[in-house]
Amino acid sequence: MLVVGAGVGGVSVARGLVRDGHDVTVFERRPDVEAGGGAVTIWPNGETVLGQLGVDMDGAGQVLSTVRVLTSSGRALATFDVTAMVRRWGAPVRMVPRRVLLERLLKGFPAERIRCNSRVVAVVSGRSAGRGVRVEFDDGRSAEGDLLIGADGLHSTVRAVVGGGHAKPTGWCSWQGLVTLPDLTERHVAQVIIGNRGNTGLWPAGECDVQWWFDLPWSHDFVRPHRPIEMIRAHFAGWSELVDRVLAALTDEDLAPSPYPHYRHPIPPPARGAVTLLGDAAHTMPPTLAQGTNQALLDTMVLCKAISDVGDNTNAHDLSGALRRYERSRRRRVRAVSKVASLQVSHSESVLTPAAMISDRLHTWALRAFLSGTSHRRMSAQISRDLLAGGVR
Repeated sequence: MLVVGAGVGGVSVARGLVRDGHDVTVFERRPDVEAGGGAVTIWPNGETVLGQLGVDMDGAGQVLSTVRVLTSSGRALATFDVTAMVRRWGAPVRMVPRRVLLERLLKGFPAERIRCNSRVVAVVSGRSAGRGVRVEFDDGRSAEGDLLIGADGLHSTVRAVVGGGHAKPTGWCSWQGLVTLPDLTERHVAQVIIGNRGNTGLWPAGECDVQWWFDLPWSHDFVRPHRPIEMIRAHFAGWSELVDRVLAALTDEDLAPSPYPHYRHPIPPPARGAVTLLGDAAHTMPPTLAQGTNQALLDTMVLCKAISDVGDNTNAHDLSGALRRYERSRRRRVRAVSKVASLQVSHSESVLTPAAMISDRLHTWALRAFLSGTSHRRMSAQISRDLLAGGVR
């Protein structure tokens, strides 16, 4: 089995397939396997999948207890009690640097199964035996397998093969990264602040690290300012004491990798044959709900289960059917998450007023219900029981 892409999604599904007894090779176009960017939020749905994969997350990042949502003038809109989710799901909400997550996923995974400097240029369905798939690389090499999983991100080469549409910008972007704040007092509390023409988030990510982001409108004709920190400070200064501390600590160098435009993929139609997609290659979405990594982990769970259900005596038709079942199972849920993540968050204070009238308990219930409804809870619980009982290879 072949996996293209050695990011979180690609390594996760490869780890799950190896767990289930399959021969897997991962191909990565970069010269090494390392994670860029800042930190990611692992909600209980994603944390549960990591547990199923045997990934030890103890001590990684920062476990959160509360998420506060405020306006730029300091008015409280909602306080989410995420410990209530922990009690319901049996798994925490965690903010963890992406590099730490990838390190944990790679721990115990056979390094020889990952081939770097492997840029895919073509995918050919059907080998000489009449089944499977062949991938061809820019250096003339090729590889064959029973199936191919494209986990190669936003600009996926494999996505073009299955006929997926191009990702479209949403009109927003994020300036983001990690900053060190040694005397942070509320290490278990995350903040989201919403303004009229922008939003910001400050989420503790373990030790003294804080994941920060500043969301602003963006378009293709955007011209990056020579001193972007001045632009960010002009938009967000005075929003809160903690925001001002972060702004004072940041430099233009911290903003160098930004901005990151927000994109949304149209959910692709079912693929054909022995090829499928996973993670951002299948469903890039804005980071509003912090669900990108979690949805990739759920893809991993459902795909591994579909392949496992086929059993050992597989043929081309059985594998193709398993991939189509995986795609159908994920399609509706991913579309729902993508739709909500794409809703405009930035609003004037008057538009946000009704949200402040809803009880925090109801806000928490709504978030928990949404995550539950999009997370294959029954399947996840059954997989965890089977693994505990030794029923999954």
